[in-house]
Amino acid sequence: MGAFWDDCSSSAGSFFAQRIFGGFMGGFVLTAALVSLSSRILGVDVSPLPALLPALGLFSRRKTSEKKKIRVYMDGCFDMMHYGHANALRQARALGDELVVGVVSDEEIIANKGPPVMSLDERMVMVSGVKWVDEVIPGAPYAINEKFMKKLFTVYNIDYIIHGDDPCLLPDGSDAYELAKKAGRYKQIKRTEGVSSTDIVGRMLLCIRDRQSNENQNHASLQREFSHGHGNKAENGNTTSSTRISNFLPTSRRIVQFSNGKGPGPHARIVYMDGAFDLFHAGHVQILRRARELGDFLLVGIHTDQTVSSNRGPHHPIMNLHERSLSVLACRYVDEVIIGAPWTVTKDMITTFNISLVVHGTVAENNDLTSEENDPYKAAKELGIFRVIESPLTITTTTIIKRIFANHEAYKKRNDRKVESEKKYYESKVFISGD
Repeated sequence: MGAFWDDCSSSAGSFFAQRIFGGFMGGFVLTAALVSLSSRILGVDVSPLPALLPALGLFSRRKTSEKKKIRVYMDGCFDMMHYGHANALRQARALGDELVVGVVSDEEIIANKGPPVMSLDERMVMVSGVKWVDEVIPGAPYAINEKFMKKLFTVYNIDYIIHGDDPCLLPDGSDAYELAKKAGRYKQIKRTEGVSSTDIVGRMLLCIRDRQSNENQNHASLQREFSHGHGNKAENGNTTSSTRISNFLPTSRRIVQFSNGKGPGPHARIVYMDGAFDLFHAGHVQILRRARELGDFLLVGIHTDQTVSSNRGPHHPIMNLHERSLSVLACRYVDEVIIGAPWTVTKDMITTFNISLVVHGTVAENNDLTSEENDPYKAAKELGIFRVIESPLTITTTTIIKRIFANHEAYKKRNDRKVESEKKYYESKVFISGD
């Protein structure tokens, strides 16, 4: 009997305990739900039930592991940086989550290629200003040696090293990326057709040659040759060896790839800045950064080749309209461009694009605008939305041409060497799928 009653007593106790605990939990859930509901009604700051349960240990919180970001590395001299460089960086960024870029030092460039046109600081500004770049390493070596490659993998957490499909050979003929390939950490992108730094320097060398000799007074033909991809002809009919001017064929897909694809918001403060933006350089990047800081959306007008030529002379622009447009679009501070913007900013144009502020830098090729009879910013000034902003750098397109002029013999020798490798590349070029 005693055992029976003990068992009954134990069972009863267990039963009542379960009922009490169940009632407590039911009441707790109901109370918590009501408290959660009342907190929304009465404005009492009480955590809802889902937030309380993990704290009570009744439910375990799921552990979420973040996916490791793929970091890719690309290096280069980035001298006379152009849209081809920007497109290479865009392609490299597409192969990972973060793009780290190494900018080769002046000393390394001099030792391997000859004097650079732009200083390391200027080249750093250019690379940092590209919208697809996340981090920049100054003074990178021209060739990736074992020590630097180890640093890339351990210090910078690089997963892959990227380069274009064109060969990059050292003075001794060896492959600059041989170590990365052997390590299985190398990936290749497609070279951007139609331009190279060699081409650009060559264009300026042709201008210099034309200026020094008065054999041909029809300088406007030179710009047509640039735009249509023909080299200058010597008297014997042969193309000069100083440069190979490629034919750039702009496509709508390339413009879309470079574009942000987003318009301004309904209440955005839109800042407008126009210009030639020829030989896109560090001065352009810095003034565009200044302009972008003045609003929510930066719209940039790119003048036509004809407009630039009529205002700056027959040797300008060095780069044609679509080349200049892509260079500006690649800048992280630019939201949209007008390809072939008019010289005069009219009231109708201001209304059409809902422009809040029109700006112009203190350093430019044409800075006597206020004294002109036909002021291109007259409408903006009358509306009280025109502003002159201080240019952070004094460099201009003319500055760069003067640098080439001062050292044109050295650059001509460098270009003559480069032309041979460029010629071999194009002769053996095959189609590569991808971008």
